[in-house]
Order: sequence, then structure tokens, then C-alpha cells
Amino acid sequence: MPTSIIGKRIPKLDAPDKATGRTTYGHDVRLPGMLHGRILYTRHPHARILNIDTSKAEKLPGVRAVLTAADNPQTKFGYGKDNTAFKGDKIRCLADAVAAVAAIDPDIAAEALSLIEVEYEPLPAIFTIADALAEGAPLIHTERRSNRFHTYRYSHGDPDAGEAESDVIVEASYKLPYVSHACMETSVIVAQFDHRGHLTLWSTTQIPFLLQRDLSEALDIPGSQIRIIQTAIGGAFGRGLDIYPYEPIAALMARKTGKPVRLSFSRHEEFMAAPVRQPAEVLVRAGAKGDGRLTFRDVAADLDVGAYISWGAVTPLVMMETAASLYRVPHVRFSADCVYTNNPTTGAVRGYGNPQSTFFIETIMDQLAEALDMDQVDFRLRNANIPNSETPQGLIITSCGLKECLEAVAAAADRGAESEEWGAEITNYQLPITDYQLPITKPHLKRGIGFASTLNVGGGARIYRSDGCGATVKVDDFGHVTVVTGSTEIGQGSETILAQIVAETLGTHLHDITVINSDTDVKPWDVGVHASRTTFIAGNAAYLAAVDARGQIFETAAAMFGVSADNLIAGGGKIKVKDDENRVMSLSKAVRKRHFREDGQVVIGEGWYDPPTKLVDKDTYKGNISAAYGFGSQMAEVEVDTETGHVRVLRLACANDVGRAINPMAVEGQIEGGAQMGLGYALTEEVLVKDGRVLNPDFLDYRLFTSADMPAIETIIVETDDPGGPFGAKGVGEMGGTPTAAAIANAIYDAIGVRLTQLPMTPERVLAALDKKRGKEQTLAKFDSTLTC
Repeated sequence: MPTSIIGKRIPKLDAPDKATGRTTYGHDVRLPGMLHGRILYTRHPHARILNIDTSKAEKLPGVRAVLTAADNPQTKFGYGKDNTAFKGDKIRCLADAVAAVAAIDPDIAAEALSLIEVEYEPLPAIFTIADALAEGAPLIHTERRSNRFHTYRYSHGDPDAGEAESDVIVEASYKLPYVSHACMETSVIVAQFDHRGHLTLWSTTQIPFLLQRDLSEALDIPGSQIRIIQTAIGGAFGRGLDIYPYEPIAALMARKTGKPVRLSFSRHEEFMAAPVRQPAEVLVRAGAKGDGRLTFRDVAADLDVGAYISWGAVTPLVMMETAASLYRVPHVRFSADCVYTNNPTTGAVRGYGNPQSTFFIETIMDQLAEALDMDQVDFRLRNANIPNSETPQGLIITSCGLKECLEAVAAAADRGAESEEWGAEITNYQLPITDYQLPITKPHLKRGIGFASTLNVGGGARIYRSDGCGATVKVDDFGHVTVVTGSTEIGQGSETILAQIVAETLGTHLHDITVINSDTDVKPWDVGVHASRTTFIAGNAAYLAAVDARGQIFETAAAMFGVSADNLIAGGGKIKVKDDENRVMSLSKAVRKRHFREDGQVVIGEGWYDPPTKLVDKDTYKGNISAAYGFGSQMAEVEVDTETGHVRVLRLACANDVGRAINPMAVEGQIEGGAQMGLGYALTEEVLVKDGRVLNPDFLDYRLFTSADMPAIETIIVETDDPGGPFGAKGVGEMGGTPTAAAIANAIYDAIGVRLTQLPMTPERVLAALDKKRGKEQTLAKFDSTLTC
């Protein structure tokens, strides 16, 4: 279908305001009479609270309120319904709040915290999964009979039979780290009650309507009395997908003081109290036939979910999707235990289990290819998912460009390898020649390439009863269009995408579109921004609303022209009669005609889209969770310094099946941003936790990939025109970073012959693996010499 706006490279609509500093973020919100809140956290990871004395803090000039567990409503909240705002009896992790202060400025609030005296009785703490599951281990939550929160068990086919028919079998164990969202903007919230007792929150949440419900339960007030206003969000990546204690704490302080209260995290606080990606220990076994067909996979994972249950405990649903449905595997077994400890609480982070599972599945795929003596890409192509198929897990795959993605990155690898012998010493590496510098060789530098692919939901993910989104499209007398959408903008460019969809459907100009999406009192319901769902779900809702509005306008225009509405087309802000260039009117004229008449009407189109999916079966974990699935492949070129262990990524080629690119520039931005996070996951990022305490709570010691570290990235957009997506589009928000670590690990093996199964792949770990390899080689060499003698 020819289009005029869809498929065009259009800058984000909010880019000028962000670039010039006019955008209002959560930290910018200031209200008259606003107080500043600070939270007092515990000093022990596991303890009983014997006494809290707040009297000195309450007497400090400028303090307006001091709150403790005595101010808690009775209801527990969070995904696991095991959390409270303040802890009054038992401490379970170092992020637990024991008190909070509201004062006229942040310095007074901080001073007041130092005056609060808390008496604790330390309890034995648990920091490993093994200790948590040991017989007689102290219970993190004494109302439960075990520290094991939940066990996932999935299978299809007959894994034992699949193993028996395998010609090759490989296995590996993996250790995966804590990771921070590392948003540039730390967590912040402003809470205010009005004279009616209604609460307004200025929030960076990703789930405004679900947060209404959660706060209603946490604060014991009707959800109809809670309004969420989303400020511009300076980074989310899954951080805002649950309710966390600081949000009801801010509301409780606002209610007690009768003043608006602002609560914002320091960077140190963000690392300590915000959720993180859960660490995991994983054992994987897999097999294949001699002809390259996969036979079975067997995955067993243990996940440390921390002291309270948030979305980190649900990531096995995505991990099992990768294990069961990435490539065609007839026999699969997957198990995962989610275990309480006294460590930080874990939540949703971009990719939501997929970076972890793609890492272990795609490195195992490389091991299988090597065991079969097959080319890594050919092996993947042999087993690749195909369009219009259903996996044994019940995923209904409509469009699928996995083969095209693999072929594209393989071609990119060929383009980059023309001048180097991969995996060999670099003997022609030269520095620029000067009067005092001669060409030198670098035999300690080794280069290699690696590949990895990914499968991700691209059409929503039904984890709630509704996965829907609503939208309205209003066209005014001047032809200006207002799109009110339930979806949330978190920096991904959804406002621009929805504006393009509506402008294309109505046949108007992009500059005539305004998107409103920030106020629960104004916008229709949406489940939230997650699971790469906004383009597909909110895009379909906006499209349906635009079609409704267009139908109303065409009805009036058809009467004015004296033709059938089927004979009309719209474009460039005008309505035309097909095959008659002289019969044209402006869109605004038709709208005014509809408005200014007897029994006149305004033009407001409505759209609601809830995809034809279902919740997975709670016993088998099977079912079609998404209306579409995205696929992608990456190729990484690396250079490894065998003297220091440093890994330098020279180039990434990223091919992604996006259905159709509504805005190729935005797609490239998502892929490149995801790759940046994937590079960090692969090589540098790890929240170091010892005895429940974060040891590197800042950006000096938590090492992010910066612009100076980034390799050249080649983005390759594969279009497969999904039948269910708006104009054929699918979601792409998470895929950019999911295969990166695996591709880099496979490239490192290609370069130096060692397999790394612990992330991040730091220089220390690379050197340790090299030393282990050299030790084995020396032992073999000594054994061979003994045989010769």
C-alpha cells in the first residue's frame, strides 16, 4: 500500500523541547508550599525493630511530619502482595524504610533523619540461593513455609527421548549478574491531596492505570479518587512497572501534612532501593542430530528475587519462551525456582528475561554447531522459525523474518572480514608512522566474529486480563487533530509513531497532529508500556479511532459532493473525489459543514484494541501470549587483548524483523539504544552485592558504555508486513539488546578459543579463562612429550 507518511524518517515530535531544555521532567515539578521528603533506611539486611524514637526529629525547626509504620494502612502491596510502605516489626533488606520525614527543604529533611533513633535486633541473613533453600534456613517471610516463592515447570515433547536420539550433546552452566536500569533520571514522585481528599501524583510510572489500582489498595482509598499525571520520563526500561514503597510513602506524607510532597532519589539511593535485574544460575543441556536438526533442550535455572516479590519473579515466563520457541525444537524441558533472600528486590528490566535466556541459548547453539562441525549461521538457518507456524509452546507465528535477519548479518560479516584472518594474530596492525615511530606488530591481539538471534513478543503480551489500549481522535473546525491515547511515552518515540499512523489514516499533515497521553483523568485506559507493545497495541487503537473519525468526515463530504463515501480519498489535508482532480475540498471545510448545521456534530473517533491473545495456562505455561512476534540477529566483531583480557567490540551488525518500519529513524534509535544496553550487559555492567549491600552505587564504579565506548553499529531493517499490526508494524523496543551478549561471547570464542559463561565478560574473567586454557594446553603438551619419550 503506497503511503505518504508511514515509512518516512521523521524526527521525534518532542525532540526540540528536550534538546532546548523546555521539557518538564519529574524533578522539575514545583508546587506552591511543596515539602521535601526523605526516607530513613535500615542499617541491617535482616533484623527485628525493637524501638523507634522520632521525638528529636519532630522538634527540628522546618520539619512538618515524621512517619513510621504506625502510619501504614493495613494492606500489603506489590506484585507479590508482601510489601508495605514502612517496616514496623521485621527488616528483610537494606532498602526497607523504617521512617520518613517531610520538611521545608531537603537539607532539613536529611538532618531530621540523623536524629531518628532505631533499636534493632539483628537476625541471621541469607544472601545465596543455596543458603535460602538449605534445611532449617531462616524464613525471609515467616508466614510462608519456604523461601522458595515459586517453581516453574514446563515441557513439550519427550526430552528424554530427544536426548536419546541426539548425535551430539553439549552442556554448560551460567552465572548471570544483577544489572541496574541506570536511568539518567532517578526515581521521583510528587504527591498532593486536594480539599476533597483526592490524590494527584506526578509520576514517572509506566503503568498509570495499574498504579491507580495499586495505590488504591496500598492507601485504602478509592481508585476513582487517585489521579496520575505522567511527567516527561528520563528513562524507564521496566523500572516503573510495579508499585514500590516510595510512592505510597510520598502520598502518606502529603496526607499527613496537607501539603504537596516531593520525594526524589539520590543516585546512591537509586542503586540501593530501586529494583534491579535478577541474578540467575543456569544449567543448560542441548542436543542435535548429525544433519543439524535440533533434538532437545533442558534448562534448569535458579533466580534470586530478593526480599520482596516484584516482576523479577515472572521473568521465567520469558526465559521459557526463548528456550521452547526460539528455533524449532521438538523436545524441551524448562524449570526455574524463584527464591527469597535478603538481597535487593528484583524487577523488570528491558528485555525482561530475554537477554539472560538468549545468552545461554545462543551460546549453546554455537557449541552445538561446533560439535557438528557446521557453520554457525547455516546451523541456525537449518532450525530457524518460519512464517505462519505454531510452536509446541502454542506461540502462533504470523510474520517471521528470522532467516532474512541471519542472512543479512552473515553478509555484513563477510563485508567486514575481507582484510583480516579471523581468529589469527594481527601482524599487520600499524600505528601511524612518525619520525620517531616505526610500524609494530600486535601478536597479542586476536579478532573474531560471532552471531546470535532472538525472539521477542512484538504484538503485546497478555499478562493481565486485558492487554488493550484505548484512543480517541478529535478533528476541530480548523483541521487540527488531537489524539488522546492511553499509551505512555517513555522516550521511545511513541507519540511520533501514533501521530504518523493517524496522519496517514486521515490524510492530513503531521504538523496538524497533537498527541495527549499523560493524565489518567483525560486519557482512556491502557495496561501500560512494556513488552514492546505500544506500536502494535496503541497503534492499532489510534488507527481504529482515526478510521472512525475519517468515516464521519467522509459521510459529510460525500453528501456535499453527491457521491458515495467509497469514492473519496484523503491526502495532504484535503478530500478528493477519485478520478476527478477538480473536485477537492479541505478537511477542515468538511468538519465545519458537519459541525455548523442543524443537529450538527463534532468529529470524535473512538478506538479500542485488545489483541486476540490469551493468558498462558497456569499449569502448562502454554498459549499464544502475543499477537505477533519479532525476530532479530546480530553479528559482533571483537578484538581481544590476550595480555590484558580487554575486549573491544569493533562492529555490530543488527538485523531486526519489525513487520514494517513506521519510522525507520525511530527503529534505528531503538536498536542502537538496545545494543548499548546489551554491550554493557556483555562486558561491563554488574551491580556488585555483598551481604545484601550494593558496593558500587554510582556511575564511577558501575561501568556503563558511553558514546566513546560504542562501536560502529550497522542497523538492518527487515520488513515482513505483519497482518495484525498497524500498517504491518510490530514492536521492536527490546530486541536491540537481547542477542548482543551472546554474539560477543561467541565472537570471543572465535578469537581466542575460550567460552565465557559468566557475565559481564570483564578483562579479569577473560584472563582467567585464558589462563585455564593455557594450563590445559601445557598439561596436554607435557603429556604428549611423555608419550613421545
